[in-house]
Amino acid sequence: MKWSIQEIARKAGTTSRTLRHYGDLGLLTPSRVGSNGYRYYDQDALVRLQRILLLRELGLSLPAIKDVLEGQRDTAVALRAHLRLLEQEQARIGRQIASVRTTLHKTREGMELMADEVFDGFDHTVHEQEVTERWGRKAYEEGDRWWRSLGAAEKKAFQDEQEAIARDWGRAKEAGLAPDSEEAQDIARRHCAWLATTREPSRSYVIGLAEMYVADPRFAQNYDRHADDTVTLVRDALTVYAEHSLSD
Repeated sequence: MKWSIQEIARKAGTTSRTLRHYGDLGLLTPSRVGSNGYRYYDQDALVRLQRILLLRELGLSLPAIKDVLEGQRDTAVALRAHLRLLEQEQARIGRQIASVRTTLHKTREGMELMADEVFDGFDHTVHEQEVTERWGRKAYEEGDRWWRSLGAAEKKAFQDEQEAIARDWGRAKEAGLAPDSEEAQDIARRHCAWLATTREPSRSYVIGLAEMYVADPRFAQNYDRHADDTVTLVRDALTVYAEHSLSD
Protein backbone atom coordinates (compact mmCIF):
# COMPACT_ATOMS: atom_id res chain seq x y z
CA MET A 1 0.00 0.00 0.00
CA LYS A 2 1.19 3.51 -0.80
CA TRP A 3 0.00 6.87 0.44
CA SER A 4 0.18 10.26 -1.25
CA ILE A 5 2.26 13.06 0.21
CA GLN A 6 -0.91 14.91 1.21
CA GLU A 7 -2.27 11.86 3.06
CA ILE A 8 0.97 11.29 4.94
CA ALA A 9 1.33 14.97 5.85
CA ARG A 10 -2.23 15.03 7.21
CA LYS A 11 -1.85 11.83 9.23
CA ALA A 12 1.57 12.85 10.60
CA GLY A 13 0.42 16.33 11.57
CA THR A 14 2.99 18.02 9.34
CA THR A 15 2.96 19.63 5.88
CA SER A 16 3.67 18.50 2.32
CA ARG A 17 6.32 21.22 2.15
CA THR A 18 8.14 19.70 5.12
CA LEU A 19 8.07 16.23 3.56
CA ARG A 20 9.45 17.60 0.30
CA HIS A 21 12.19 19.35 2.29
CA TYR A 22 13.07 16.04 3.94
CA GLY A 23 13.22 14.48 0.50
CA ASP A 24 15.54 17.20 -0.82
CA LEU A 25 17.88 16.51 2.10
CA GLY A 26 17.89 12.77 1.42
CA LEU A 27 16.10 12.04 4.70
CA LEU A 28 12.84 10.68 3.28
CA THR A 29 12.88 9.41 -0.29
CA PRO A 30 9.47 8.82 -1.90
CA SER A 31 8.73 5.20 -2.71
CA ARG A 32 7.39 6.29 -6.07
CA VAL A 33 6.99 9.50 -8.03
CA GLY A 34 4.04 9.52 -10.43
CA SER A 35 4.10 10.82 -13.97
CA ASN A 36 2.34 13.92 -12.66
CA GLY A 37 5.20 14.52 -10.18
CA TYR A 38 3.17 13.46 -7.14
CA ARG A 39 5.12 11.66 -4.42
CA TYR A 40 3.94 8.41 -2.82
CA TYR A 41 5.23 6.62 0.28
CA ASP A 42 5.10 2.97 1.35
CA GLN A 43 5.18 1.34 4.80
CA ASP A 44 8.97 1.54 5.12
CA ALA A 45 8.82 5.26 4.41
CA LEU A 46 6.16 5.67 7.12
CA VAL A 47 8.40 3.97 9.68
CA ARG A 48 11.29 6.21 8.66
CA LEU A 49 9.14 9.34 8.93
CA GLN A 50 7.98 8.25 12.36
CA ARG A 51 11.60 8.13 13.50
CA ILE A 52 12.43 11.48 11.88
CA LEU A 53 9.56 13.22 13.65
CA LEU A 54 10.48 11.66 16.99
CA LEU A 55 14.12 12.69 16.70
CA ARG A 56 13.06 16.23 15.77
CA GLU A 57 10.90 16.40 18.89
CA LEU A 58 13.93 15.32 20.91
CA GLY A 59 15.88 18.29 19.57
CA LEU A 60 18.19 16.71 16.98
CA SER A 61 19.15 18.74 13.93
CA LEU A 62 18.34 17.38 10.47
CA PRO A 63 22.00 16.54 9.67
CA ALA A 64 22.26 14.67 12.99
CA ILE A 65 19.05 12.77 12.24
CA LYS A 66 20.42 11.75 8.85
CA ASP A 67 23.55 10.37 10.52
CA VAL A 68 21.44 8.43 13.04
CA LEU A 69 19.20 6.92 10.37
CA GLU A 70 22.10 5.97 8.12
CA GLY A 71 23.84 4.30 11.06
CA GLN A 72 20.86 2.09 11.91
CA ARG A 73 19.92 -0.12 8.96
CA ASP A 74 18.16 -2.86 10.96
CA THR A 75 14.49 -1.88 11.29
CA ALA A 76 13.90 -3.92 14.48
CA VAL A 77 16.96 -2.40 16.18
CA ALA A 78 15.88 1.07 15.11
CA LEU A 79 12.34 0.57 16.42
CA ARG A 80 13.62 -0.68 19.78
CA ALA A 81 15.76 2.46 20.07
CA HIS A 82 12.72 4.49 19.02
CA LEU A 83 10.63 2.83 21.75
CA ARG A 84 13.25 3.55 24.44
CA LEU A 85 13.26 7.22 23.51
CA LEU A 86 9.47 7.36 23.62
CA GLU A 87 9.46 5.73 27.05
CA GLN A 88 12.00 8.29 28.28
CA GLU A 89 9.85 11.10 26.92
CA GLN A 90 6.76 9.54 28.49
CA ALA A 91 8.53 9.54 31.86
CA ARG A 92 9.52 13.19 31.43
CA ILE A 93 5.96 14.21 30.54
CA GLY A 94 4.71 12.21 33.51
CA ARG A 95 6.96 14.27 35.76
CA GLN A 96 5.61 17.46 34.19
CA ILE A 97 2.03 16.37 34.86
CA ALA A 98 2.87 15.52 38.47
CA SER A 99 4.66 18.85 38.83
CA VAL A 100 1.65 20.84 37.61
CA ARG A 101 -0.71 18.83 39.84
CA THR A 102 1.52 19.53 42.85
CA THR A 103 1.65 23.24 42.04
CA LEU A 104 -2.14 23.38 41.62
CA HIS A 105 -2.76 21.56 44.89
CA LYS A 106 -0.30 23.60 46.94
CA THR A 107 -1.53 26.88 45.42
CA ARG A 108 -5.13 26.04 46.33
CA GLU A 109 -4.16 25.00 49.85
CA GLY A 110 -1.86 27.98 50.43
CA MET A 111 1.12 25.70 50.92
CA GLU A 112 4.75 26.67 50.25
CA LEU A 113 6.08 25.69 46.82
CA MET A 114 9.49 24.10 46.26
CA ALA A 115 11.39 25.05 43.10
CA ASP A 116 12.37 21.43 42.40
CA GLU A 117 8.71 20.44 42.45
CA VAL A 118 7.57 23.30 40.21
CA PHE A 119 10.11 22.73 37.45
CA ASP A 120 10.56 18.94 37.52
CA GLY A 121 10.39 17.61 33.96
CA PHE A 122 10.90 21.01 32.28
CA ASP A 123 14.18 21.29 30.37
CA HIS A 124 14.96 24.03 27.85
CA THR A 125 18.40 22.53 27.20
CA VAL A 126 16.90 20.02 24.71
CA HIS A 127 17.75 22.56 22.00
CA GLU A 128 21.38 22.90 23.07
CA GLN A 129 22.86 20.89 20.18
CA GLU A 130 20.75 22.57 17.52
CA VAL A 131 21.49 26.12 18.71
CA THR A 132 25.19 25.32 18.99
CA GLU A 133 25.30 23.90 15.47
CA ARG A 134 23.42 26.82 13.93
CA TRP A 135 24.80 29.83 15.80
CA GLY A 136 27.79 28.64 17.84
CA ARG A 137 28.46 27.64 21.43
CA LYS A 138 28.63 31.24 22.61
CA ALA A 139 25.08 31.91 21.40
CA TYR A 140 23.74 28.93 23.34
CA GLU A 141 25.62 29.80 26.53
CA GLU A 142 24.46 33.43 26.42
CA GLY A 143 20.86 32.35 25.87
CA ASP A 144 21.11 29.74 28.61
CA ARG A 145 22.44 32.28 31.13
CA TRP A 146 19.71 34.74 30.18
CA TRP A 147 16.93 32.15 30.56
CA ARG A 148 18.21 30.92 33.92
CA SER A 149 18.41 34.50 35.17
CA LEU A 150 14.65 35.01 34.72
CA GLY A 151 12.08 34.55 37.41
CA ALA A 152 8.94 32.49 36.83
CA ALA A 153 6.86 35.60 36.04
CA GLU A 154 9.44 36.85 33.53
CA LYS A 155 9.57 33.48 31.77
CA LYS A 156 5.78 33.44 31.52
CA ALA A 157 5.71 36.99 30.14
CA PHE A 158 8.26 36.04 27.48
CA GLN A 159 6.21 33.01 26.45
CA ASP A 160 2.94 34.95 26.53
CA GLU A 161 4.36 37.57 24.17
CA GLN A 162 5.45 34.86 21.72
CA GLU A 163 1.94 33.36 21.81
CA ALA A 164 0.34 36.79 21.22
CA ILE A 165 2.58 37.35 18.20
CA ALA A 166 1.76 33.87 16.87
CA ARG A 167 -1.99 34.60 17.15
CA ASP A 168 -1.57 37.88 15.28
CA TRP A 169 0.34 36.08 12.51
CA GLY A 170 -2.59 33.68 12.25
CA ARG A 171 -5.09 36.53 11.98
CA ALA A 172 -2.93 38.17 9.31
CA LYS A 173 -2.90 34.94 7.32
CA GLU A 174 -6.66 34.54 7.60
CA ALA A 175 -7.10 38.13 6.44
CA GLY A 176 -4.98 37.42 3.35
CA LEU A 177 -2.41 40.11 4.15
CA ALA A 178 0.66 40.36 1.94
CA PRO A 179 4.09 39.95 3.57
CA ASP A 180 5.04 43.53 2.75
CA SER A 181 1.73 45.03 3.94
CA GLU A 182 1.85 47.61 6.70
CA GLU A 183 0.05 45.31 9.15
CA ALA A 184 2.31 42.32 8.48
CA GLN A 185 5.41 44.45 8.75
CA ASP A 186 4.23 45.78 12.11
CA ILE A 187 3.92 42.20 13.39
CA ALA A 188 7.38 41.47 11.97
CA ARG A 189 8.72 44.49 13.89
CA ARG A 190 7.18 43.16 17.11
CA HIS A 191 8.53 39.69 16.36
CA CYS A 192 12.06 41.07 15.99
CA ALA A 193 11.66 43.13 19.16
CA TRP A 194 10.71 39.90 20.94
CA LEU A 195 13.81 38.19 19.50
CA ALA A 196 15.92 41.12 20.72
CA THR A 197 15.09 40.10 24.29
CA THR A 198 17.70 37.35 23.98
CA ARG A 199 20.08 38.74 21.34
CA GLU A 200 20.33 41.67 18.94
CA PRO A 201 18.77 40.38 15.70
CA SER A 202 20.90 40.94 12.60
CA ARG A 203 19.62 40.70 9.03
CA SER A 204 21.22 37.31 8.39
CA TYR A 205 20.09 35.93 11.76
CA VAL A 206 16.43 36.84 11.20
CA ILE A 207 16.39 35.57 7.61
CA GLY A 208 18.03 32.30 8.67
CA LEU A 209 15.62 31.91 11.57
CA ALA A 210 12.66 32.60 9.30
CA GLU A 211 13.80 29.84 6.93
CA MET A 212 14.14 27.47 9.89
CA TYR A 213 10.55 28.20 10.91
CA VAL A 214 9.42 26.76 7.56
CA ALA A 215 11.87 23.84 7.44
CA ASP A 216 11.35 22.66 11.03
CA PRO A 217 7.86 21.26 11.76
CA ARG A 218 8.22 22.04 15.46
CA PHE A 219 8.43 25.75 14.69
CA ALA A 220 5.98 25.61 11.78
CA GLN A 221 3.30 24.10 14.01
CA ASN A 222 3.61 27.03 16.44
CA TYR A 223 2.19 29.25 13.70
CA ASP A 224 0.19 26.88 11.48
CA ARG A 225 -2.05 25.87 14.39
CA HIS A 226 -3.59 29.35 14.22
CA ALA A 227 -4.20 29.24 10.44
CA ASP A 228 -3.01 26.87 7.69
CA ASP A 229 0.40 27.73 6.21
CA THR A 230 0.81 30.78 8.42
CA VAL A 231 4.51 30.00 8.73
CA THR A 232 5.10 30.92 5.07
CA LEU A 233 3.70 34.40 5.73
CA VAL A 234 5.89 34.65 8.84
CA ARG A 235 9.01 33.75 6.85
CA ASP A 236 8.26 36.09 3.96
CA ALA A 237 7.28 39.04 6.15
CA LEU A 238 10.32 38.64 8.43
CA THR A 239 12.57 38.43 5.38
CA VAL A 240 11.11 41.67 3.98
CA TYR A 241 11.50 43.37 7.35
CA ALA A 242 15.08 42.15 7.82
CA GLU A 243 16.15 43.22 4.33
CA HIS A 244 14.75 46.72 4.79
CA SER A 245 15.23 47.44 8.49
CA LEU A 246 18.14 45.38 9.83
CA SER A 247 21.86 45.23 9.16
CA ASP A 248 24.60 42.65 9.69
